[in-house]
Amino acid sequence: MDTTELETYQVQLSQVELALQTDPENAGLLSLRSELQELISLTQQSLAQAASSSRADSVRKTANSTPSHTWTAGSDCLAKYSGDGSWYPARIASVGGSAENPVYSIMFKGYNTTELVKGGEIKPLPANHQEKVSAPSKRKLTKAEDEERDRKKKRNEKKLEVKAAKAKEQLAKQATWQKFAKKSEKKGVHIAGVAGTSIFKTPDNPLGRVGVTGSGKGMTEVAIRGKHKFAPTDEPNA
Repeated sequence: MDTTELETYQVQLSQVELALQTDPENAGLLSLRSELQELISLTQQSLAQAASSSRADSVRKTANSTPSHTWTAGSDCLAKYSGDGSWYPARIASVGGSAENPVYSIMFKGYNTTELVKGGEIKPLPANHQEKVSAPSKRKLTKAEDEERDRKKKRNEKKLEVKAAKAKEQLAKQATWQKFAKKSEKKGVHIAGVAGTSIFKTPDNPLGRVGVTGSGKGMTEVAIRGKHKFAPTDEPNA
């Protein structure tokens, strides 16, 4: 049974109810109404049981897929590299997603690349992981050097997070301003500096001065200069 059958029974019941308003003593209609009501009740119970069973299966699958290991930022692990599907030592930079479906940002050791992986794509390092490491080709770092390298990595990761947050904030501000400008233009309000216009405006006369749009003042008028003429004067008699 499904919801389609339930809807069909409900429509048929409504039709029978309408017919009974005209002929309330009709035995056939009364019997049909009783049968439809029973069918609707049985169908609703069946659908409720199916939904309950489906929820139980979902919870059971989630419980089985949820890793028993609790991962936090800074934890070392083995992570599956998407490039070749192999497992490599990595460190968890941050944890996101939800409690039921966490997502981990990891950085492979010895590389600057980061990846986002799911819970099934990371696992604990084996107990004998250090013993399997082949002889290093370079000098082994001291404990202090190793700690300093880890601190640098963490600082770089923090810087990247801060830069990403600032870039996101700047894009949000820009989008908000563009949205405001478009709304203003639709309302007939002209905003200088938007849609390729400039806040500076010059007159048609190339000798005119620049005016600022929106300042409330017009552009400076051009004064045409001519040659100065001196008025004639009478010379004094000697």
